[in-house]
Amino acid sequence: MSRIAPRLVSVWVGGDALDGFQIEAPTSHIKVYLPNPGQDAPVLPVDTPDGPAWPEGDAPRPAVRTYTPRRFDAASRTLEIQFMLHGAGPASEWAERVRPGDRIAVAGPGGRFVMDPEAQTWSIFGDESAIPAVGTLLEALPDTATAEVHLEVTDADDEIDLFESAPAKTTVTWHHRRTPDAFGAELDEAARAAAYADGGKVWVACEAAAMRGIRRYLLGERRLPATSLVTRGYWRTGEANHPDHDYGDDDLPAR
Repeated sequence: MSRIAPRLVSVWVGGDALDGFQIEAPTSHIKVYLPNPGQDAPVLPVDTPDGPAWPEGDAPRPAVRTYTPRRFDAASRTLEIQFMLHGAGPASEWAERVRPGDRIAVAGPGGRFVMDPEAQTWSIFGDESAIPAVGTLLEALPDTATAEVHLEVTDADDEIDLFESAPAKTTVTWHHRRTPDAFGAELDEAARAAAYADGGKVWVACEAAAMRGIRRYLLGERRLPATSLVTRGYWRTGEANHPDHDYGDDDLPAR
């Protein structure tokens, strides 16, 4: 485990089971199965003719969380997963105490994001939960592209260098949350102030209700075509494990 920022750490996962693992597209996701306290490894379902089945017994099932596969080195079969440390929660607590030799399970990667090779202008909005995905997206953009990135975080401690491996012409603006629970307020303000080029792409990933507010604004008031938007609700206030397939194209009410 290595610390990128006070609240962001990288954990490198290795093993023969990663043979053949491949990240097909940026911003994809994996499922991480975490052991419960006192377990050496998570309990996993087994394949049966009727589909996956959990072993019988009293062993508690693992907590399962969704993360971005940040990097994968095929030669050494090592996968980098970045964890945001936010206090209570099975993934955050595990990442705080992880040691060499600890075991987890990983499924995936998956996701429906497809890179548009024709898009030369990108407007990117995300919060802390989206930082690893934003990193993969910036690294995938060609050097002919331009990216304007807005990231909402708690404070300056969460700011990291996203330029190291980004070939595109990139501008990153960090927005510090005005109050601890004002999730998405800075991103909404930045989205309203931004300029959008014809033929450009807009990528938004943050708290689910905040994402929907930004999406409604861009489609309604700014009249951007839906095909230009990629929106993701990575988490939702009050939910322990928000679904990884929340694309914002439904009528879930804002909070």
